[in-house]
Amino acid sequence: MKFMKLGSRPDTFYTTEAVRSVSSEVSSDLIIQVKGSRYLLHKFPLLSKCLRLQRLSVESPDSSSTQPQSFIQLSDFPGGVEAFELCAKFCYGITITLSAYNIVAARCAAEYLQMSEDVEKGNLIYKLEVFFNSCILHGWRDCSVTLQTTKLHPMWSEDLGITSRCIDSIASKVLAHPFKVSLSHSQSRRGRDDVSCNGTESLRHSSKLGTKSNWWAEDLAELGIDLYWRAMIAIKSAGKVPSNLIGDALKIYASRWLPSISRARGKAERAAKSSESDDSDSNEEVGSKHRLLLESIISLLPMEKGAVSCSFLLKLLKAANILNASSSSKTELARRIALQLEEASANDLLIPNSTGNSTIFDVDIVMAILEQFMMQGQSPPTSPPRSKLGFERRRSRSAENIDIEFQESRRSSSASHSSKLKVAKIIDNYLQEIARDVNLPLSKFIMIAEAIPDFARSDHDDLYRAIDIYLKAHQDLNKSERKRLCRILDCKKLSMEACMHAAQNELLPLRVVVQVLFFEQARAATSGGKMTELPPNIKALLATHGIDPSRPTGPLSTTTSVHADDQWSVSGLKSPKSKIPTLRMKLAEADDMEDHDGIGRTPNKLKSLCAIPTRPKRMFSKLWSINRSASEKN
Repeated sequence: MKFMKLGSRPDTFYTTEAVRSVSSEVSSDLIIQVKGSRYLLHKFPLLSKCLRLQRLSVESPDSSSTQPQSFIQLSDFPGGVEAFELCAKFCYGITITLSAYNIVAARCAAEYLQMSEDVEKGNLIYKLEVFFNSCILHGWRDCSVTLQTTKLHPMWSEDLGITSRCIDSIASKVLAHPFKVSLSHSQSRRGRDDVSCNGTESLRHSSKLGTKSNWWAEDLAELGIDLYWRAMIAIKSAGKVPSNLIGDALKIYASRWLPSISRARGKAERAAKSSESDDSDSNEEVGSKHRLLLESIISLLPMEKGAVSCSFLLKLLKAANILNASSSSKTELARRIALQLEEASANDLLIPNSTGNSTIFDVDIVMAILEQFMMQGQSPPTSPPRSKLGFERRRSRSAENIDIEFQESRRSSSASHSSKLKVAKIIDNYLQEIARDVNLPLSKFIMIAEAIPDFARSDHDDLYRAIDIYLKAHQDLNKSERKRLCRILDCKKLSMEACMHAAQNELLPLRVVVQVLFFEQARAATSGGKMTELPPNIKALLATHGIDPSRPTGPLSTTTSVHADDQWSVSGLKSPKSKIPTLRMKLAEADDMEDHDGIGRTPNKLKSLCAIPTRPKRMFSKLWSINRSASEKN
C-alpha cells in the first residue's frame, strides 16, 4: 500500500493525567476538548492553519477575560481524537503518516477545521487531495480500503466526493482489467503486490501473475450493501463485463453475507417470544438489514438467462421467505427461476414455509414457479396439414421458405418440450418429498401433479411412488378422497415393477387395483410369448384406452432418491394371480357397501372398463382361459 509522510519534527505529544500536551518551552494558551480527551496546545501554530479555530477562539467567552487560556470544545469532530491529533501534529510540523486507512478521517477533520489554501498555502487539505488523486485512486488495494473506511463517515465522504470518486475508480479498473489478478486486494494479502502510485505494476512478483475471471468480486464482497450496490451499478452500466461474471460476483457476495440469515431469524423469533422489547427491536433491526441486503442483490441480478444458476436463485428465494421480503422480490425470483427450472433439483424446490400455514414447505410459491414455466411456450407443433387433394402440387419458393421457418420454430420449441420432460421428472420427485408432510392438503398435492401436461410424463412410476407415500402419510383419507387422488394416475404408463407393487397396495382404491391387474395381465400375455395375438374383445378394449400391448412400458427409474421404507422391492411379492382372494374380498366389500347405500350393483363405469363380468373369478378365469386355449393351439 502507498503512504505519504508530512512534517519533519519528532513527536513531542505526551499524556499527563488524561491530558495530552506538547513539550515546549512556551506555556500552552489553548485548551481544546475533543470528545472525552483534553488537549493543552498553543494558538499560534493551530490558528495560523485552522480557520475554524480562529473563529471559535474569538467567540470563546474566555478570550476577552484575563484568563491566559482559551477553551474550545469540539463535540461533533469527525474522526475522533486520532484524526484531530493528526491535524494538530501537522500544524506543529511533527511527522505524520497518511495511508488508505486514515486518509478519509484526516480529510474530514481537515475540512471540519477549514485547513484550506485560503488560510495558508500548502495547507493540509491540498496535500491530502494530491495524495488521494495521484496515489489512492490509482491503486486497486488502496482504493478498496479507502472506500471501506468511508462507511465510518458516510455524510462527510459523500459531501467531499470521496465515495463517488472511489467507486468510479474501482469500476474503471474492473472494466479495464477484467482478468488481471494482480489488482486484487485479496490476492495482495496472499503475497502479491498492488499497482504503484503512477499506475505501473510492481515487478517483484510478475512471474506469479495469472488469470482469474472474478478477481474483483472477492474484494468488493467486503463492502457494505449500499457501497456494493453503487459499485455494481457502475460496473453493470458500462455493459462491458459479461453477465455470468456479474452473476458470479453476486453469488460471492451472497455467500459472504447471507449465511447468518437463519441465525438472525432464530434470534428474532426467540426475541419475539420473550418479554424484552429492547432485544426484540434490535433483532428486528438486524432482520431489516438482511432484508435490504437480499432485495438489493435481487435488483442487481442480470437480465440474461443463465447468468446465475437456478440453484442460486432458489437459495435467494428461500432467504426471501425467511426474511419476509417484499412480494415484488419474490415474484421476480419466481419469474427468473421459471426460465431455467429444468436446471433445478427436487431438494432445491423444498422452500421452508415462513407463513402461518402448518405445512413444512411453501407449496404455493412452487406452484407459481411452475405456472410461470408452463406459460413460456407451447408444446412442439405437429407436422403441417397435408393437402386434401390426392396429389402433391408443385411448391413455390415462398412456400419452401415458410417450411424452413416452420422447421426452425419446431426446433426452437422442441427445446421447450425437452425442458418440460425434465421438469416433469423434477416435480414428481418433489411430490415424493412433500407427500410426507401430514399437513399437506390433498388439493395442493393434486394441483401440482396436474400442472404437468400428460405428454411430459413418459411413465407414471415416480408419480405413483409419490401417491403411495402420500397415502401412507395420510391414512385418514376417505374413499372418495383416495379416488380423487388416484385419478391423476395413468395405469397404462406404469412399469411391471410398479404394477406388481400397486396390485398388492391395500391403500389404493379398488378400481385402480382392477385396472392395474387387467392391463398388466393383458400386457404380460402378449410379451410372454404364449399367444400370438390377443382376442378381438381384449384388443378392442385396449384400443379404446390407447394401449399398444406389443410395446412394453419403460423400466422404473432408479435415479430418484427416496427413503428406504418408501422403496419398492419385487422380491417377496406374489404374482397378481395370487391376489385373487384379496381382490374378491375387496369387491364383495364394495358390493356390500354399495347395496347398503341403495345403489344395488357395481357401477356401470367399472363394468365398461373391464368389458367382462365384474366378479373377479369370472373376469380373470375367462381371460386366462382364453390365454391357455390360444397357447395350446400354438
